[in-house]
Amino acid sequence: MSAPFDADSLLGALARVGRPRVAVVGDLILDRYVVGDVARISPEAPIPVLAARREELRLGGAGNVAANLAAMGGEVAMVALVGDDGLGRAVRELLEDLSIDASGVEVDGGRPTIEKTRLLSGVQQMLRVDREDPTPVEGPVEERVLAAAREAVGRADAVVLSDYGKGLLTPAVNAALIAAARERGIPCLVDPKGSDWGRYQGATLVTPNRKEAEEALGRALRSSEEVSAGAAELIERTRLDHVVITLSADGIHHRSASGAEGRVPAEARQVYDVTGAGDTVVSHLAIHLAAGLELGLAVALANQAAGIVVERLGTHAVTREELRLRLEELDPGGVGKVLVSTEALDRRLEVWRREGRRVVFTNGCFDVLHRGHVEYLRFARRQGDVLLVGINSDASVARLKGPTRPVNGLEDRMEVLGALEVVDGVVAFEDDTPAALIERVSPAVLVKGEDWRDKGVVGREWVEQHGGRVVLAPLLQGRSTTAVLERARSGEAASGGGPEA
Repeated sequence: MSAPFDADSLLGALARVGRPRVAVVGDLILDRYVVGDVARISPEAPIPVLAARREELRLGGAGNVAANLAAMGGEVAMVALVGDDGLGRAVRELLEDLSIDASGVEVDGGRPTIEKTRLLSGVQQMLRVDREDPTPVEGPVEERVLAAAREAVGRADAVVLSDYGKGLLTPAVNAALIAAARERGIPCLVDPKGSDWGRYQGATLVTPNRKEAEEALGRALRSSEEVSAGAAELIERTRLDHVVITLSADGIHHRSASGAEGRVPAEARQVYDVTGAGDTVVSHLAIHLAAGLELGLAVALANQAAGIVVERLGTHAVTREELRLRLEELDPGGVGKVLVSTEALDRRLEVWRREGRRVVFTNGCFDVLHRGHVEYLRFARRQGDVLLVGINSDASVARLKGPTRPVNGLEDRMEVLGALEVVDGVVAFEDDTPAALIERVSPAVLVKGEDWRDKGVVGREWVEQHGGRVVLAPLLQGRSTTAVLERARSGEAASGGGPEA
């Protein structure tokens, strides 16, 4: 078994992913969610009445795979079929909204756009209504699909065949695209359907869940040993390079033709809905393999993404930022945005720099957080891509502000700052000035309040010598920690009026 990867390794791998080009070929589904409340039983029949409050359209099936790839920053080309109907036009609009190339989405006037309508009361799914024609494509329609798919594969770094058994991925289409991917030397990943895996012969990787693997093998996979043996048999029988079997609460098992194998544990904290989790796994494997990552790393990253998805209701496309934050939470050197050591800070800075992010730095005591602080931090965040806040230690605050300060201890102040959406990282410093910390960070932008204009901004010389710039932020008049504490001591209520309040 391969050794597990730590959060630092996964963060470093994620930073290397870039923007691979991925072609997605498969059954495109329009997911419709009708959400409401049930308060009574129908007088017409013993069934609940759903009082609909809202309706939402999302990309499902192969469309969800494409949406996940786009959310991760991939360049995606979609090849699929829709009907000559309003739903087909809605699907195209959803693809275009995500900047997914929909030029390969063909129209078949002989079948409807596939639609799955889910009726939900709160988070409870009550009923699903499917609209589809799963007849396999043939003749001119199949030829048009093949032509569009070959063109997309010819420009891709990886290809995904997303098979929902709705008729698009015929044996001829599968064989042609697997061969085209082999010829170009790019990975071809298959999310399978049914027991006949002969149509996936020669693919790079197939991603069944346990039930799908059991169906293909014709036997149950109850133990770890049975899963391992089953994966080996599927590889040999279908001439695959790899098999990745998702095992729900038991994590993900992966095995290669070489015999190398491994398993990663499930990462969900609380499971609300497993819809689309398989799409998430295959899409993340595709983008990571297209970027040149080895299989174990790709599986570990895909597992983390799947853990995010099952904590949400319905299909959800995990962004690179969401995945990065999840990995940072696993980092023993820091919890979420709060960086508790210089080592954790250095790792975070390395990830940001690999991703090409412009780091903004500012600092302060941030003792009693108020509106002035929030406006100041919002301004700072707008100056770059990520905002790192340096915060004075308790001893430092006492030296600067007097023995009665800080009101809130360092841990509390860091957690409150870290909870703000505009803040991407918080790190403490012991000195009276952040000079040493600024030199360690070397930010692209150093932000201080405009009241420092005549005082001399600490770190200005270092930042400007290293190609950065210093920006002075406007201050909200009448808002300060001192004023807040004085009002608290006097029992004076806040006026809540104009800027001088």
